[in-house]
Amino acid sequence: MAARAFICGCAGLELGADEKAFISEADPWGLILFRRNVADREQIARLTDSFRAITGRADAPVLIDQEGGRVQRMSEPHWPLYPSAARLAAVSEDEAETARLTFLAARLIAHDLAEVGVTVDCLPVLDLPVEGAHSIIGDRAYGPSPATVARLGRAAAEGLMAGGVLPVFKHVPGHGRARSDSHLELPVVHESRAEMEATDFAPFRANADLPLAMTAHVVFTALDPDRPATLSPTVISQIVRGYIGFDGLLMSDDLSMKALTGSFAERARALYAAGVDMGLHCNGDLSEAAEVAAQAPVLAGKAAERAEKALARIREGAGLFDPVEARAKLAEALATAA
Repeated sequence: MAARAFICGCAGLELGADEKAFISEADPWGLILFRRNVADREQIARLTDSFRAITGRADAPVLIDQEGGRVQRMSEPHWPLYPSAARLAAVSEDEAETARLTFLAARLIAHDLAEVGVTVDCLPVLDLPVEGAHSIIGDRAYGPSPATVARLGRAAAEGLMAGGVLPVFKHVPGHGRARSDSHLELPVVHESRAEMEATDFAPFRANADLPLAMTAHVVFTALDPDRPATLSPTVISQIVRGYIGFDGLLMSDDLSMKALTGSFAERARALYAAGVDMGLHCNGDLSEAAEVAAQAPVLAGKAAERAEKALARIREGAGLFDPVEARAKLAEALATAA
């Protein structure tokens, strides 16, 4: 049977009996991991294996936010710290060199993830920060230039895919202008569509052929003054699918963030009605996840095609790679720049 169009989290280092029962019954398309779910390599491998065994799908996606910098769920002492997007962008004035190092960092991240069964990374951040915006994006972005963000975001995505890990670009159509943190409240952006087309939308448009994307819980008053992008049929159809031209699998940002209001069932119904393919619920609260699952359709039609195309790109990745040599090259470049 086809999976349902949502991704869930879990509470701890292993799946409890109630979580196993929920996954077996609800059949989420994927599982997303956070720091609370991470101990060491063997533990994560057991957890990802357990999830796939319950779903009966060997390719059931397991996701994580492993960006580098301050957003890195797998960290020391078992995994190295990776530089933030802004740090990579600042290594050199040579565009080819920064792209090479961004690719290399992402390829190393993919190596870490693939060896424990994590197949999707919520990277690259294609948001374009502006002066006065909230720091929630900050150094997670590659800089204030649309061309730079587009180029280095592409390099990061290619690095992940070379290691057999799918990238998720975020947060479409842009979180960089937000003056508040959507984890805590709903940001509202007032810039004109013309201004955003020239700036915020450009990195997403340049990378519209990538397989997966994540929405922004941000209201754009010039596009839809009443609903955040995640829940807006106008933004999804006219901007994400239309102007930006993204035809891959579109997932929401976390439905448990405080930018959204209403019950979890209402949030889920609204995102699917808006044209988002996949609901994302992260915090591991089973009562909330059950509300989302009850509204999630079985993957079918265009959404199922997009999911299958994305998963096929996992199987294309992972050639010969020497992680020891790659880590040495990245460390040398960062040390030289410092």
